[in-house]
Amino acid sequence: MLEHLEVEDEPPGEVSARRARGLSALLREPGRPEWLRRHPKAHLFALGTVCIGAFMGQLDASIVTVALPSLQRAFDASVGAVTWVGLSYLLVLVTMVTAVGRVADTVGRKLLYSYGFVVFTLGSGLCALAPSLLSLDLFRVLQALGAAMLQANSVAIIYLALPKESLGRGIGVQGAAQALGLALGPAVGGALLAAGGWRLIFSVNVPVGIVAIVASRFLLPRSRHLQASARFDWLGLVLFVPATAALLLAVSYGDEWGWASPAILVLLVTAVAAAIAFVRRERSARDPLLDLTLFERPAFSIGIAGGVLAFVVLFGVLFVIPFFLEHGRHLSPAGTGLELAALPLALGLTAPFAGRLADRVGPRPLTVSGMAISAAVLAVVGLTRPATGPLVAALALLGVGAGLFIAPNSASVMASAPKVQAGVASGVLNMSRGTGTALGLALTGLVYTLAGATGTAHVPSGFSAAAFFLAAVAAAAAVLTALERGARRPAGAPAALEL
Repeated sequence: MLEHLEVEDEPPGEVSARRARGLSALLREPGRPEWLRRHPKAHLFALGTVCIGAFMGQLDASIVTVALPSLQRAFDASVGAVTWVGLSYLLVLVTMVTAVGRVADTVGRKLLYSYGFVVFTLGSGLCALAPSLLSLDLFRVLQALGAAMLQANSVAIIYLALPKESLGRGIGVQGAAQALGLALGPAVGGALLAAGGWRLIFSVNVPVGIVAIVASRFLLPRSRHLQASARFDWLGLVLFVPATAALLLAVSYGDEWGWASPAILVLLVTAVAAAIAFVRRERSARDPLLDLTLFERPAFSIGIAGGVLAFVVLFGVLFVIPFFLEHGRHLSPAGTGLELAALPLALGLTAPFAGRLADRVGPRPLTVSGMAISAAVLAVVGLTRPATGPLVAALALLGVGAGLFIAPNSASVMASAPKVQAGVASGVLNMSRGTGTALGLALTGLVYTLAGATGTAHVPSGFSAAAFFLAAVAAAAAVLTALERGARRPAGAPAALEL
């Protein structure tokens, strides 16, 4: 009681100052321990921490797909209603990642990354406790905001924290963690559902997230090369979110609702109108949300466009192969999952090697060859419709092609951006991956359906059409990236964020 009275009697000026110091401490990035800063492998600890966030964020983007039937039964809801559990996460993640990157370039990338784990873990715990489907959707939004805070800063932290001779390899490892999270989500989700029900796929993130919060505080270096504080472009954000969200909704539901339906046409018109207004706003804004001069750099703009095409190929394959195996080859879901595992496994093994090689020879030979391999394999697969053994080999080669592309392309994009805009560049890079994922699923599904694959007898023709379409997209990505000279991290760039 006496302590309470002493606080009340404290002069107002001292109370305000103490509160200000407390708030300042929450908004200040803590430094690493002295022994860790001087450790020769300190950058590897930072890389490992970043990979936890990359894997978790993307895992939760895809893990929920396998739980949708369970959620439908648990909440007695329609298929369309439970679809929003996954779609709400994807929409928030893709629309907010660039804005978060812009904020991180001003207030600190470690700061937002660390709090990203806090928000993601809190959202995961609330999802596990959700009493209704609506509350689950809302908690997924919170979880996705945390994932956006992680993804917007992951590549930026690697770019600025690793020595220049290890940059490509580090981004390769991060890209592999991200791709593996997306690809392994359904398999991990199935195992967790069998072990403890749908709530377990969310609650399992809580202990992992707590460990990651501690790791990010002590293992990540403090930010350097930050922009001066500026007014946040709220109008730009208000225009950017509907432009991106409307496009994602249109490509996600175009096949189901009909591409000529009024709802899809309204979404497409909204996306175009909002995008035009956003570009005009950013060109005139004093402190834009997205500095469009970044796209005047050929290495950046070509790398982003090539990345979208590469993820269209990757997730188009992951979409169409299960239909072919289950409906055309009559494999069980478990057998289909085992065959599909060849792709993410090969990708995960190839990406770090490709990143290391890109540090020596540059990104262009690897990005072009990766997409050329993918195009050739898909063309052969579309022609031959191979049996199980050859198809597994083809999936492994597709994983190699994706692994050869992702890390060198990401390194080239980041190296082409100024260090003070590393957060924005990282956000745009991750947004392009999400956009490519959505387009890959939607466009491949459209081609598959238009080819007549509405019944089992037509599955082979639909599969071949989808494979040829994806081969053409991969060939376009190879040609596009061949035009890019492959920007490298400039010599003399600081090896670490924190000296």
